[in-house]
Amino acid sequence: MRKIAIIGGTGIYSPEALSGFEEKIVETPYGSALCNIGYIAGNQVIFITRHGIGHKTAPHKVNYRANIWALKSLGTEEIFATTAVGSLNPEMQAGHFVVCDNVLDFTKSRINTFYDTPERGVVHVDFSYPYCPMVREKVIKCLEKTNITFHKTGTYVCTEGPRFESAAEIKMFAMLGGDVVGMTNMPECILAREAEMCYSTCSIVTNMAAGISPTPLSHAEVVEAMGKSIANMNKLIEAFINYNEPTEATCNCHEALKEFGGFKL
Repeated sequence: MRKIAIIGGTGIYSPEALSGFEEKIVETPYGSALCNIGYIAGNQVIFITRHGIGHKTAPHKVNYRANIWALKSLGTEEIFATTAVGSLNPEMQAGHFVVCDNVLDFTKSRINTFYDTPERGVVHVDFSYPYCPMVREKVIKCLEKTNITFHKTGTYVCTEGPRFESAAEIKMFAMLGGDVVGMTNMPECILAREAEMCYSTCSIVTNMAAGISPTPLSHAEVVEAMGKSIANMNKLIEAFINYNEPTEATCNCHEALKEFGGFKL
């Protein structure tokens, strides 16, 4: 049995495949997390909507630590997260999916570790390749069986938000090798690594970024573009949950803190 979590970003609030799940509030040292728990194809599946019901939580206010801690406490081993992004790369157009393979973190005020108190101590976890290669391979193989236009690699630039980026910032991010830009993948990604869970994201391009887009950016534009891609993402989520083929890729996500005695709840 696989133990899977789906973290839904903008527009992904109640995937069809996850209907009928049991709602559970999980208490953690960092606050509560609302989880929806069920079983599909013999696998445990937990769904969290990152921005909350009705999209009421801004990116910089998401309780990332509570969400990841809750998933760990429920036995989660694999996390598949969705994100809505702007594109810095002309080859990555609106409606395209991007299975990111690295990240540039430009957040400023978010707590990005579970290890920030004397009681928990200090750890330094390897983050050379932020996304689990095994989960990435499963997502890519699922996408290869669809007609969705997607990219197997891409660097995700995470900004603080909640404002959109300036044209100068976008120009800088592109010069640094960024492909897509969003506001939510950090610290979610690094917390999952500290908690020794496999994590990967699939981004949906909703628009070209500031200075590239011919029009001013708006949240309405993002939501409208996501609306056109929700059906495709629902198909991908269902395929990922039902995936049962062997993978060639290997990872050490479950031993990320072995040097420090492993992650402790």
